[in-house]
Amino acid sequence: MRLAVNVDHIATLRNARNEGTPDPLEAALLAEQSGASGIVCHLREDRRHIRDNDLERLRESITTKLDLEMAMTPEMQLIALETRPELVTLVPEKREELTTEGGFAIKAHYARLAEFIKPLRQDGIGVSMFIEPEQEAIELSLAAGANMVELHTGLYSLCTSDEARAKELDRIRSAARFAKSAGLDVVAGHGLTVLNIAPFREISEIEEVSIGHAIMARAILIGLPAAIREILDLIKR
Repeated sequence: MRLAVNVDHIATLRNARNEGTPDPLEAALLAEQSGASGIVCHLREDRRHIRDNDLERLRESITTKLDLEMAMTPEMQLIALETRPELVTLVPEKREELTTEGGFAIKAHYARLAEFIKPLRQDGIGVSMFIEPEQEAIELSLAAGANMVELHTGLYSLCTSDEARAKELDRIRSAARFAKSAGLDVVAGHGLTVLNIAPFREISEIEEVSIGHAIMARAILIGLPAAIREILDLIKR
């Protein structure tokens, strides 16, 4: 299982004082050196953390895989086509939210989705849908032209009992199997930490996990390389 590291919160800390440090690019390069297989950043419409210049610098320097999380807007489509990340992940976005609160409402936006995805795929950019672990969402992602799905693990991360956690893990496992059998690549993310990620190494269909906040929070205490190695040790099969 691979690990993609989200560097958004490095930018959040930098923006608190606007003095240039810590640098998201420096963190991204350190993450690559520490074993990350990809770097994730979310260019939000309000630019609350990652900014356009950050994205440009990441594109110039990342040697693994750059995954640009973004809303389904004309502005973001144009930026993706100009920047050419290896992967675009379409996520829901609300300005008032602190972090992404759920999967993409794919059924509500399906009429526009295929046309939005088409030029990205034609330009050689992979497209992933950040969705709830549900069969209908997987089917619609495939029909719209996505080649990957990222299963939202937020509900799993909030479970407070072993019974509820096992039930949600079964739902994620079933969705991963269905998506893989349909020909989609499968990743997972949101709310995963050193305390809850171990069971995912048994779900062979999930080939990568995406983690940001938990790694950066641990990095404050133990350093970024150590925080990344800690996760990698837990997800090795």
